[in-house]
Amino acid sequence: MNKEILMVVDVVSNEKGVAKDIIFEAIEAALASATKKRNREDIEARVAIDRETGDYSTFRCWEVIDEDFALIEAPTRQVSLSDAKEKQSDIEAGQFIEEPMDSVEFGRIAAQAAKQVIVQKVREAERAQVLDAYQDRVGEMVSGVVKRSERSGIILDLGSNAEAFIPREELIPREATRPGDRIRAYLKEIKPEVTRGPQLYLSRTAPELLIDLFKIEVPEINEGMIDIINGARDPGARAKIAVKANDPRIDPIGACVGMRGSRVQAVSNELGGERVDIILWDENPAQFVINAMAPAEVASIMVDEDEHTMDVAVAEENLSQAIGRGGQNVKLASELTGWELNVMSVEQADEKSEAEAETLQTMFMEQLDVDEEMALILVQEGFSSVEEVAYVPEKEMQAIEEFDDDLVKELRDRANDIMLTRAIANEEKLGDEKPAEDLLTMDGMNKSLAYQLAGRGVITMDDLAEQSVDELMEITELDKDSAGKLIMTARIPWFESEESNDEDDD
Repeated sequence: MNKEILMVVDVVSNEKGVAKDIIFEAIEAALASATKKRNREDIEARVAIDRETGDYSTFRCWEVIDEDFALIEAPTRQVSLSDAKEKQSDIEAGQFIEEPMDSVEFGRIAAQAAKQVIVQKVREAERAQVLDAYQDRVGEMVSGVVKRSERSGIILDLGSNAEAFIPREELIPREATRPGDRIRAYLKEIKPEVTRGPQLYLSRTAPELLIDLFKIEVPEINEGMIDIINGARDPGARAKIAVKANDPRIDPIGACVGMRGSRVQAVSNELGGERVDIILWDENPAQFVINAMAPAEVASIMVDEDEHTMDVAVAEENLSQAIGRGGQNVKLASELTGWELNVMSVEQADEKSEAEAETLQTMFMEQLDVDEEMALILVQEGFSSVEEVAYVPEKEMQAIEEFDDDLVKELRDRANDIMLTRAIANEEKLGDEKPAEDLLTMDGMNKSLAYQLAGRGVITMDDLAEQSVDELMEITELDKDSAGKLIMTARIPWFESEESNDEDDD
């Protein structure tokens, strides 16, 4: 029987790839269970197997209970501390006292009892191995063989006793898969489940799968000569990827397409015939959007950085192509670039532009008290708010052909008066705080801006110096560069103080 135990351990361990200790523990638990069933009393038992010889011993166990704090409810499994000390002087409450007893044979009955325990232990060990093997691979592509299809998705055999699940919504629409088919998928997440252990969830629709497939087909990507910036997919129908060359000698689009389209075709075949557009990335967002709208040709584009949107104008005859079937082309271009895109005809864009220009022109006429011609010049030069007139550097306004120094000064004064009025009104709503003298008189500051800052709790130069560029842009209408310069000016006393301290230390 001892040799039989060692044989069972060897066979199960080799077949399942599970550590021998786990199998030994399962057999010990099974033998202990068989021992307890054989006895008429409700006892607790422990079995210890020698890992080298297969010999095993059985012990009856009693839990030691401190009788001062608890009554002994199960005398066949518990013993009082005083009685236990008579047998073992150094025993303490909560520990166990053991006595040797006859062992059951590892025969048919014990083997049957061990079977379920072994199966459970093996499953737990296999799940732990799967978790160890794949928990660092979340976000990577994996390959497997279709094992079976279910109504909710398909089961993929990844090998080494590892299985994964692809939910129905993560499968490419209308893609036919049969048991035995080898497919690739993106490891999206590992979900811990109580009954079935950790489950690997895969996706065939993730843009990351598209990117990983190109990394396999295009060696230049792994060599760092080409970067894939982003990807967008309408699974099974169409996709777009944005590529960038790090080596000026490389054509990134040509490299991804391959000789006679071999590389892009291989990716397309893996994704159920999905058509892939390869787009050249550009650091200029507007040009990137123009590239992403391919094959449609863009006539003009208007960028709204505040709303993070772009109005894309195309010729009337290209409008349906630019939008795509069911909005597919513009949707993919929007996902790829990260901008919200509004596609319209050139005529619609002109009408919208004229309407916006008329609105701005009317606003400048009313708020700055200028005539129609002067307001039109401001609109044509790109001014869209009174704040811009107040804060744009004088040199930029003086560069406008129709403006002279006196006119620029007058316009800026009027704009500053409006801003001051707004700031004071806002400050009255938010509280009675007024800007400190150092904030009012610092370089680059004007009264209206100082009151606007004070109304939001930025009262002194120190308060301003502690702001970040983003925080200051939220409080004011300043652009990033102007906000940065103002903060650095406010921090000058800090730097002077540090230099003074360094001199004193010397």
